[in-house]
Amino acid sequence: MTPETTTSLTRPLPSGLATVEQDIARACKEARRDRTTVQLIAVSKTFDGSAISPIIDAGQRVFGENRVQEAKAKWPALIAACPGIALHLIGPLQSNKAKEAVALFDAIHSVDRPSICEALAKEIRSQNKTPELFVQLNTGEEPQKAGVAPGEADAFIASCRDKYGLVISGLMCIPPVDEAPAPHFALTAKIAARNGLTKLSMGMSADFAIAIQFGATHIRVGSAIFGHR
Repeated sequence: MTPETTTSLTRPLPSGLATVEQDIARACKEARRDRTTVQLIAVSKTFDGSAISPIIDAGQRVFGENRVQEAKAKWPALIAACPGIALHLIGPLQSNKAKEAVALFDAIHSVDRPSICEALAKEIRSQNKTPELFVQLNTGEEPQKAGVAPGEADAFIASCRDKYGLVISGLMCIPPVDEAPAPHFALTAKIAARNGLTKLSMGMSADFAIAIQFGATHIRVGSAIFGHR
């Protein structure tokens, strides 16, 4: 289970988080969407507990990390101090880290190849734990970037379900940095719709307002909240 998408505020918001919340509210209003349909993932990669704790204290409960080992080193203590936090793995996953990933994360946004499907299926059965799974698309078909090519997405999603028995909740994409993001968000939404997927992980600090216009349900925001790394 993941926490509610609204932020339960317990202390005044740090300035970065406050600005992001205002921008999300504005984008949702312009898109005629309810704010509760967009979940903010605060991307805390490379930041330590001293930087993360004020964001937790302000009521944010959903966080994103890129690396299993980094998350494993810092999050158990933070979660012990504040139960109810949900962790999302938004970076690439290696098959040999699947066991730790399933144990630690509530959602995995980087399902993108058969070896990962097989490893996740094994650990989900073994641990009796079902993290939310997103298939990562490589909408720009960039050779240096992970993800499934759009033309292969339908077959891959079907394989996840039929061959490996995985429950896929949605799609994730990261548009090329030198291209307008809107066509990539639109393509991701189109592929999700024809595969019966309702969740879209798309949009980061620079473009989450655009992603919300195209139906993003999860936005991954780091520097706008924590500052530059």
